Amino acid sequence: MIKILKMKKLSILILTICSVIAFGQKVSDYKYVSIPEKFQTFKNSFDLETFLANTLKGKKYVILQGDKLKWPSEAMGNSCSIINADVINDKTMLRNRVILQFKDCNGKTILESKGNSTIKEFEEGFQDALKQALIVVPIANPVAIVQNEVATPTNVSVTATLVTESTASKYSNGKLDLQKVQIDNNQFILVKPNSSLPFATFKATTKRDVFRVKLENGDSTIGYFENGNIVIEMLQANGEYSKEVFAGK
Repeated sequence: MIKILKMKKLSILILTICSVIAFGQKVSDYKYVSIPEKFQTFKNSFDLETFLANTLKGKKYVILQGDKLKWPSEAMGNSCSIINADVINDKTMLRNRVILQFKDCNGKTILESKGNSTIKEFEEGFQDALKQALIVVPIANPVAIVQNEVATPTNVSVTATLVTESTASKYSNGKLDLQKVQIDNNQFILVKPNSSLPFATFKATTKRDVFRVKLENGDSTIGYFENGNIVIEMLQANGEYSKEVFAGK
């Protein structure tokens, strides 16, 4: 029974990975995320707005809701420093499904991720589906974004990268099992099977197979491939670093 449940959770994770489309600029480039008071495609949104806000706060984003006059002056002075989040009701007869979207100040989609759940109860099922869709959202690592960005012309197609099942693989250090999810050519994450927060986010450096790594607790370090394994240098209490080796399974 436990094995069947694990297989179901893995299947849901793979379905989520297969349903991610990333466009150019990354969600992690942004510090501020605007979330509406109510998602428009739901008659009853089952508090998904709060669920989304709390999860993104855990990923180090600053959430903007409610009265805009109370928003930080930095955000008010540069609307393009804000990314707008939305959750769309994609329910079918058998599954609670959602589409999570992030759009920039010009209305261009930065990331779209689909999540679904076999849980039949609406509140728990929709929140579970949103949790699956949030797996691929990385920890915030904001960069300066210019106010006067030029909107993408409507007659110009946006190149999208579809993340396929083949980009997902398993790694373990003997105590912790993780899923490697390739976000794009220069970035991947290691994520726990039942978590929406990446255990570690890897970004490419100028040296082959060496990465800048941001851990789930916010610490920054480096990681690299070694003999087919993923190695992360972990800071110890004495200030020294140790190697944490995750072997491919």
